[in-house]
Amino acid sequence: MDVFRKCMAISLWILTPLGLAQSLTIEKAMSAPFNSQLTAAPAQDEFAWVSDAHGKRNVWIAVKEGGRFSAKQATQYSADDGQEISGLLWTPDGKAVIYVRGGDSEFPEKPAPNPALLTEGVKQQIWVVPVEGGSPRKLAEGGAPAVSPAGDLVAYVLKGQIWGVSLKDPNAKPEQLLHTRGRASSLLWSPDGKYLAFESHREDHSFIGVYAQDTKTLRYLDPGTDHDGEPVWSPDSKQVAFVRVPYNKHEEIFGPKRTGYPWSIRVADVETGEGREIWRAQEGMGSVFQPTESEHQLFWSGRTILFPWERDGWLHLYAVPENGGEAKLLTPGEFEVDAVSSSPDGKSIVYSSNQNDIDRRHIWKIDVASGEVTQLTHGEGIETYPAVGSDNQTIVALRSDARVPIRPAVVEGDGTLRDLAPQAVPADFPAKSFVVPQQVIFSAADGLRIHGQLFLPQTGEGKRHPAVVFFHGGSRRQMLLGWHYMQYYSNAYAMNQYLASLGYVVLSVNYRSGIGYGEPFREALNYGATGASEFNDVLGAGLYLRGRADVDPARIGVWGGSYGGYLTALALARASDLFAAGVDFHGVHDWNLELGNWLPAYDPAADPEGARTAWNSSPMASLNTWRSPVLLIQGDDDRNVQFSQTVQLAAALRRQKVDVEELVFPDEIHDFLLYRDWIAAYSRGAEFFKRKLQ
Repeated sequence: MDVFRKCMAISLWILTPLGLAQSLTIEKAMSAPFNSQLTAAPAQDEFAWVSDAHGKRNVWIAVKEGGRFSAKQATQYSADDGQEISGLLWTPDGKAVIYVRGGDSEFPEKPAPNPALLTEGVKQQIWVVPVEGGSPRKLAEGGAPAVSPAGDLVAYVLKGQIWGVSLKDPNAKPEQLLHTRGRASSLLWSPDGKYLAFESHREDHSFIGVYAQDTKTLRYLDPGTDHDGEPVWSPDSKQVAFVRVPYNKHEEIFGPKRTGYPWSIRVADVETGEGREIWRAQEGMGSVFQPTESEHQLFWSGRTILFPWERDGWLHLYAVPENGGEAKLLTPGEFEVDAVSSSPDGKSIVYSSNQNDIDRRHIWKIDVASGEVTQLTHGEGIETYPAVGSDNQTIVALRSDARVPIRPAVVEGDGTLRDLAPQAVPADFPAKSFVVPQQVIFSAADGLRIHGQLFLPQTGEGKRHPAVVFFHGGSRRQMLLGWHYMQYYSNAYAMNQYLASLGYVVLSVNYRSGIGYGEPFREALNYGATGASEFNDVLGAGLYLRGRADVDPARIGVWGGSYGGYLTALALARASDLFAAGVDFHGVHDWNLELGNWLPAYDPAADPEGARTAWNSSPMASLNTWRSPVLLIQGDDDRNVQFSQTVQLAAALRRQKVDVEELVFPDEIHDFLLYRDWIAAYSRGAEFFKRKLQ
């Protein structure tokens, strides 16, 4: 243990409520692996996923033996080196798993990040590992792999172009399959293996391309001036359905988009390239395309195409005939569908939603032919990202609860869940040390009802505690009553549990512009860069805590990351009398800078009124009332929020004598890739709150 961590441990012991030694550490709270990318094999009734244990990312597989699944680690990466694993997929015969190691899966066009400062450098590479055991074999440099149905060729993307490499010949060299304009993504083989569909992004428009492997020819399907994407093949490989989103010169970002020129679904003939519209959204609510949290948005089942739509203000699944017609609502009610997948035969759809349990997720199933919907899981846990096995019967999902993080499990016929790899959770994981968060609903300053999760400390009953408000990022996120299914927010949940163990009352806030509560809530008027209406929720959270008998109103802090960092900074800038200290992880401080990061053509001078509103919605516009101390944390290779946001805020606050502390990680990105950086950041944040609030 280095000197910094020794001092940290001593200070936390001294400052523990009631003077007792603190048994829960942030390292222990984050000691269980985080699991993601659960995927089913096309054969053999097998499943694979990625496990991140202490920053050591590996592929795991589960194989059915004697009627039960046996799980094992397929790769043996042993370092916290910041190299993520993505693009997980099976070979068609179920005998091997293909994956991508390294690079930035969110920004594949940018250089591979190297937060571990590896002097030999890093690359994004595609690998294959056999199920029966053996070392992984490197296939090529690149990402976004798609293996052909015959299992002989892996197509992939390198620097925006489509390449291919033989999967059968270990001596084969990669070759570029076609040379195109634009940037390719979303590679998808036709069921018969003759064609490869893909999206071609060209700044203000995009096409659906189809490459014919036999003739080595390229055709763009029904090209237009809009954004075409989300391709899906017909079962007979003769047609491609896709989503068409109209071009909008004045595209809003970090502001409400309640209506627009309606989006549509089109079907194109592969041989001729000619397309037709089979369905168009109505004007008004639902006219703006909103995707689910799924790999695919369209599902072709027999002669029916399923898709997501918000016609009634909630994100639901609908069905339309492949030849066009009226859309049929499949999942009615005041809830949202999020992670959706199909059975291999296309006869059923499984999905997660917050139906009847607004702050959790459970698994449901639709029989496409009859439209019958069945709930598969219940209770106080969280289940999401379902996948159906090659037998079209076995269903697995990622599941968590208030005490144990997300992990893969089989969904039994009676709704019970059986973990695929229970041995992966450390025997000393402190699950019993965690509190069960309570659902709370409070009023924002303008009266809007806001959901949150309240973490109450287990010590010091009858006394007033310091308190902390947490704001998630996104803002298209929803914190839940348990461990989150996204790693960033799983880490944040661990931090909130840790703070509760230190004696804080912690309130995690699902502020407006987040998901889970319908389209009007997500597309809240004047949110973000168009007015910062979420500040009403910030004030409401602070006032709610100040009014609790178990909270010391003079010792309320605030923390959050990304969009949550923005709200943290906004809280300190506009309400230092309410929030005594804050920890700001890579927050947005000037909207005009951030808008330019996502919209390269953004020009504040072209819309002075909009730019002025964006500035007035920014923490930088209210620095004259910022008095509370702040800890600023960011990696300087951040691709989501410019590092200059923190540079400029720190300099401005120092000029007006505000207490500013910094923790900077060289070459680290937005969603920290190194486990040790998360530990250092959370430890420093807890120590900062101890000094400022205890």
